Amino acid sequence: MTLQQEIVGNAMQMAVVNLQPGQTVYCEAGKFLFKTTNVTMETRLSGPSNNGGQQGGQSGGMGGLLRQAMGTAMQVGQRMLAGESLAFQYFTSQGGEGTVGFAGVLPGEMRALELDGRRAWFAEKDAFVAAESTVDFGIAFAGGRTGMSGGEGFILEKFTGYGTVIIAGAGNFIDLNPADFGGRIEVDTGCVVAFEEGIQYGVQRVGGLNRQGIMNAVFGGEGLSLATLEGNGRVILQSLTIESLANALKKAQGGDKQGPTGGLFSTHAG
Repeated sequence: MTLQQEIVGNAMQMAVVNLQPGQTVYCEAGKFLFKTTNVTMETRLSGPSNNGGQQGGQSGGMGGLLRQAMGTAMQVGQRMLAGESLAFQYFTSQGGEGTVGFAGVLPGEMRALELDGRRAWFAEKDAFVAAESTVDFGIAFAGGRTGMSGGEGFILEKFTGYGTVIIAGAGNFIDLNPADFGGRIEVDTGCVVAFEEGIQYGVQRVGGLNRQGIMNAVFGGEGLSLATLEGNGRVILQSLTIESLANALKKAQGGDKQGPTGGLFSTHAG
């Protein structure tokens, strides 16, 4: 059953979801806005693939309960490692159609992605807003050794299954396909929102250990790493990074006096 949803708003969008009787949608804790009174809300530690631990225990006895508990613990551990919310909130319409509203946490756009069971989608952490109960939420690791040591782009959200998943980002979105640009694009690590399975994602150093490489890293404002996206498939980028937003807020509050180095030698007003 396709999720009936509408993304509304401009600078700070939200998703309004219409649920059919018995239909369930879940979101990351903190992304819920409003609901009609006939929509029930339940908070669980488990993802939809575990079904909240409600059915496995009934069909598998103690063994089923133990498997459910271990599966939930692994899911929670992965989300803790990724810095994600530990719990999901589930919304189910009872006795008729119902309505639920969701939003991201930053000013920007939202996007509804349709999964057909053939291709997974990957997203930067915190992009997930809500999804049908037929969509599985997981954690993936990408970026290789550079991503690990650089601390950027290593942990990703992964969506598989069938149905609609709603994501959010900062600023405006642009859709690209690396195949239209010679098969590879290089992106600021903070600008990647999501990409389809089949796209190879990595993190590379900006330049070599030479004069120009150091100039790029220190004065270019991009830090030491760039994300690389290769292959043929959809890529969604955002125009605003969380880091640039945080720096702008610091500067507006007078707490960060940035010079031409883009904040490398910033001084804090005391």
